[in-house]
Amino acid sequence: MSLRAWLRATLCCLAALVFVMARVAARQPAPRPDPLAESFKGLTTNGNVVPGLFPIRVTGVSTGPVKTAAKDFLESLTAEQRAKTAFPVDDSEWRKWQNIHRYARQGVSFKEMTEAQRERAFDLLRAALSAKGLEKSRNIMRLNGHVAELVQKFEEYGEYLYYFTVMGEPSDKEPWGFQLDGHHLVVNYFVLGDQVVMTPTFMGSEPVTASSGKYAGTTVLQDEQQKGLALMESLTPDQRRAATLAPEKTRNNALAQAFRDNVTIDYAGLRAAQLSESQRRLFLELIAEYVGNLDEGHAKVRMEDVKARLDDTYFAWIGEVGPACFFALPTEWYPTVAQRHRGFTGGAIGVHGPHPAFRWLGRATVWADWTLGCVAVGTNSDIEVVTSWVRRYRVSKIAIL
Repeated sequence: MSLRAWLRATLCCLAALVFVMARVAARQPAPRPDPLAESFKGLTTNGNVVPGLFPIRVTGVSTGPVKTAAKDFLESLTAEQRAKTAFPVDDSEWRKWQNIHRYARQGVSFKEMTEAQRERAFDLLRAALSAKGLEKSRNIMRLNGHVAELVQKFEEYGEYLYYFTVMGEPSDKEPWGFQLDGHHLVVNYFVLGDQVVMTPTFMGSEPVTASSGKYAGTTVLQDEQQKGLALMESLTPDQRRAATLAPEKTRNNALAQAFRDNVTIDYAGLRAAQLSESQRRLFLELIAEYVGNLDEGHAKVRMEDVKARLDDTYFAWIGEVGPACFFALPTEWYPTVAQRHRGFTGGAIGVHGPHPAFRWLGRATVWADWTLGCVAVGTNSDIEVVTSWVRRYRVSKIAIL
């Protein structure tokens, strides 16, 4: 190769790299103001707190087991671990949870605990949650371990990268509580006397099913999905139109994620007062699926509150109804016109990500047509998502948008 040709090739590569870096930089969000600078208000529909909505009262359900479990957990920690785990009851640590994986968390993690300490931590969750809520939490943790296997980033993902903090001193009378904080699993558990508030709570996973590796077969959030779908399918056409906020799900629609304590979300969707008796039962079953993560006694108390205000509760839906689905990936119909012209018919379909050498480019790797007729996605985690949907819904055609 001549010097001129070598220089031309080098300049082209540098120009392409600058272009990619500029595209990535352009996608970075603008700096946000400090979310903790504003005093805590909570979620409202119009910016105003409704007085008396959640009064302090006696429930008749003991919080003794969770208090004892919390004390045992704290006593199992070393002095150094306890110093970074225990906070005053009114500390801003309550508001420092984060549902994404890249975050400097407070407290002591399962990963750094001894086996005995880890068992005390799980005892605390057993006392605070229902059996189903505990199993769901454990499976979310396991699926986070599955993601670590897929992307080979064990410092960012893992079954035990979940942190405990305790606010206040566990007591029968004084306010106290604890927080479990990690990727896709956040539990804020506040106790006053025999009254419990378990919110904000974040439970999710991507993917929702592990089809390979150490955690193969682990699945979460199927009951929530099926009960929501059952309610939606029970609605009349007019009710469906009222409930549907958008006919397609094209983006992240989560509204109350981390550092959005004072978010304002107006009522939207179909009001429960417009439901028939059978539809109301389905709605209550759906709500109970979420409330039921709490221990059985306090979940019953919470459901009494739900039933008392059911008429003013709304059900909303985003996307299509039923098993038909499309995958949003950044190109066009597969195989593309250009790929067919080049002889790639898609006869041997493969879903894969970029070569490990180009992993540092992230999702920029899907901009170029290097797929040879296969379906290309940006990361190994994306492969799991596509695979789980294809298996679940028997997709015969993929819309790549």
